[in-house]
Amino acid sequence: QRSRMSSRVEAGDVTIGMRLDELVSSIDSIPSTQLYTLVVIVSVVFSFALLNSGGPAVEQRQQANAAEAAAARLSVKSKRRNKGGPEPKWHILKICNYAAVSSFLVSVAFFASDASRHMNDSSSLFKFLFAWSVFLCYFFGFFGISFVDADDILATEEPIFSQVQPESASRSKKLKQVHPAAGSAPVCSVPSSFEKASVNKAELKEKADEELARMVLAGQIKDHQLEKLLDPRRAVDVRRAAFDSKLSTVGCGGALKDLPSGPSLDYSRVFGANCEIVVGYVPIPVGMVGPLTLNGQTVYIPMATTEGCLVASTNRGCKAITQGSGATSVILRDGITRAPCVRMSSAKQAADLKLWCEQPNNFATLKQAFESTTSFGKLLTVEPTVAGKNVYLRLQCFAGDAMGMNMVSKGSLAVIDHLKQVFPDLDLVALSGNMCTDKKAAATNWIHGRGKSVVIEATIPNHIVRSTLKTTVQAIVQTNINKNLVGSAMAGAIGGFNAHAANNVTAVFLATGQDPAQNVESSNCITLLEETEQGDLWICCTMPSIEVGTVGGGTGLPAQAACLKAIGCKGGGASPGDNAKQLAHVVAAATMAGELSLLAALAANTLVQAHMTHNRKPTAKPSST
Repeated sequence: QRSRMSSRVEAGDVTIGMRLDELVSSIDSIPSTQLYTLVVIVSVVFSFALLNSGGPAVEQRQQANAAEAAAARLSVKSKRRNKGGPEPKWHILKICNYAAVSSFLVSVAFFASDASRHMNDSSSLFKFLFAWSVFLCYFFGFFGISFVDADDILATEEPIFSQVQPESASRSKKLKQVHPAAGSAPVCSVPSSFEKASVNKAELKEKADEELARMVLAGQIKDHQLEKLLDPRRAVDVRRAAFDSKLSTVGCGGALKDLPSGPSLDYSRVFGANCEIVVGYVPIPVGMVGPLTLNGQTVYIPMATTEGCLVASTNRGCKAITQGSGATSVILRDGITRAPCVRMSSAKQAADLKLWCEQPNNFATLKQAFESTTSFGKLLTVEPTVAGKNVYLRLQCFAGDAMGMNMVSKGSLAVIDHLKQVFPDLDLVALSGNMCTDKKAAATNWIHGRGKSVVIEATIPNHIVRSTLKTTVQAIVQTNINKNLVGSAMAGAIGGFNAHAANNVTAVFLATGQDPAQNVESSNCITLLEETEQGDLWICCTMPSIEVGTVGGGTGLPAQAACLKAIGCKGGGASPGDNAKQLAHVVAAATMAGELSLLAALAANTLVQAHMTHNRKPTAKPSST
């Protein structure tokens, strides 16, 4: 046949059928064992290439989808974690892949070493064919799974936001997830955070803000380096777009719309409410820290400050807490106080007034008088203190979502009017007798509390203390004991057993429209650190007098309302007091994060380096002309 084909080739009379006949003849000449081995190997290579090519394709489809798709994907992961069910052991699948490939290659080599004997032995041949069939089923069914999913879950463990949400995005779809710790953070004490970005600035400047924000979310650009890569004005716009996308996944999309990033202030909102004789306003930069896991939910915390390194340091604390157990916060007491000073005609009458107020039936009449002046306020206690002819009536009131000073003051006047009917000689000296105590350091607030009394804790694994906080558990615990406990005791501090609670309290207060002067008592805090039996770090902050509200006062201004919206507690809550309590939790969480990071910097002796880097601008070079 080949001689005839050769003669026809020479004659130029070759057809497609002849070539196919020749190909079949050549295949027939290949031994069956080699042919089968070739088919199996080609199948394995094809399945590997097919499955691993799905990763980039999936990523491209994710980048083309809307942000809801990414949020829904994160929601599934979050629900799986929240249910407490076991996570897939992706590393086991990867090990199985390597074991399956190795076993398959060994079996092929063993078969090829004595193929003629195995081919003539039907029992041996059946075993090989059965084993290879199982391998093929595994390769087509499971091989590649870990490469497709584990790269997303293990390698990054970061939420991927496929599209930046516009600031006007609707909050109707409140998909809330628990975000993992930030992949990169401006860590004051880490030299690598001071390095210049290794990207092409010219190429970045040509990209749209939305595309740059996507790069930030994907980790291709570090958010704290935007000012080095772009002009400062555009860096803020890109960062706002990135944070708005993050906030959208925790039900706070569009929160930054009313937070001005340019010079603007609606003076009509100020007149008659916040300031008199207005000549302008002082802009204060607002930084955003987080994600921080607080009571099982992700929060981002706005902080208004002019102190360099404060936001960066707090962000490092948030990262360490989220990498660890997350923060758990509890409200112990909730009641704002006012203590009118009244004067009686004698010390005996003053004592009679005290004893009268402590009778349950009489307290009920005072409660009725107080609550007749308010829809939300509830009088909780009256604690009279006698000093000669003076009586200081410390009234404690639940104020709902308001901070409550106006509410408790109005109610206190109604109580005094009622007492005058019972004690005609009673004379009101001052509506506030300084036993409240408002905007002053006082042991009564430290012991009895005022506003929201909060305790918050977290556990940081030993390896996170070393990798993120750059110190050791023993070192940071000893620093806290000798500084915050012994040092403060030697100074005779009242409520000041902390590193710098006032820093974080004030920054959150300024951002969210709270009364900054109440930082005095709201910063009462004792910070405790211990080494656990497992060698991890336990941290706790007890803050007995956080005075916050989410309605009234400065919370109605657009910028401050935007910051409250970013936290997720703007206005009144579903139940009276819910939003104000959430804000108190957030203040405590920011304080604990700041305490953790500063104590770590002190333990590692990197505080000065951090402040000299973040709190000093480079000296301008003199002109050569």
